[in-house]
Amino acid sequence: MQIVQGMEYFFSGFKLITQKGLKRFVFIPLLINILLFGSSLFFLFGWLSDSFSYINDMLPQWLSWLEWLMWPIAILMVLFSYSMLFTVITNFIAAPFNALLSEKVELYLTGQKINDDGFAELVKDIPRMLAREWTKLCYYLPRAIGFFILLWILPVIGQILWVLFTCWMFAVQYEDYAFDNHKIGFKQMKDDLKSKQGLSYGFGFAVMLLTAIPFINLIVMPVAVCGATRLWVDNYRPKYRS
Repeated sequence: MQIVQGMEYFFSGFKLITQKGLKRFVFIPLLINILLFGSSLFFLFGWLSDSFSYINDMLPQWLSWLEWLMWPIAILMVLFSYSMLFTVITNFIAAPFNALLSEKVELYLTGQKINDDGFAELVKDIPRMLAREWTKLCYYLPRAIGFFILLWILPVIGQILWVLFTCWMFAVQYEDYAFDNHKIGFKQMKDDLKSKQGLSYGFGFAVMLLTAIPFINLIVMPVAVCGATRLWVDNYRPKYRS
């Protein structure tokens, strides 16, 4: 079943990040994720705490119990909504390092270099990589806004569609690094992912689940890059090597 296979590809990333020759390329994406994700969550929960204290002061005493109801709702929204938005922003910053990690994972898995470019060429590619992240951000934001509005109009349907959209975006975000390393266009990448949607949604669902788990979410980014690259090697790379 493709959904299960997609999840397995993500979890294979945990083994890949420990492999000799890859660990040093994991360090920078991991450090960026820990610093940005960890610090932002700290300030976000501080802001939520202050906001709830303000709201609780405005409520009559007999409604003070609402604070206990608002906290779990807010935490769930943070874990499943903010995490996706933050992932897009963090990956914008970490794009060159994630792309390099994906390249090295592909080399580890196949024994073949993507190209023979040196470090200077990698630096020259940074504007293109950032432009690709901007394309993903432009793809994500209007759809996220639309699904978020629907979430309030039709809560049940909206929640289902929001989860599906989040899974899809995690797949797009992380599987795209290998495609982009091979200079494959964003539209073509989406078409390829749609051709095997079960893999994409399974992979994205696994990323979404672990992104919602405190502390584990700090290592999700490099794990997802590694797992997505293995998914690329097994399922899409042969198409472009023929």
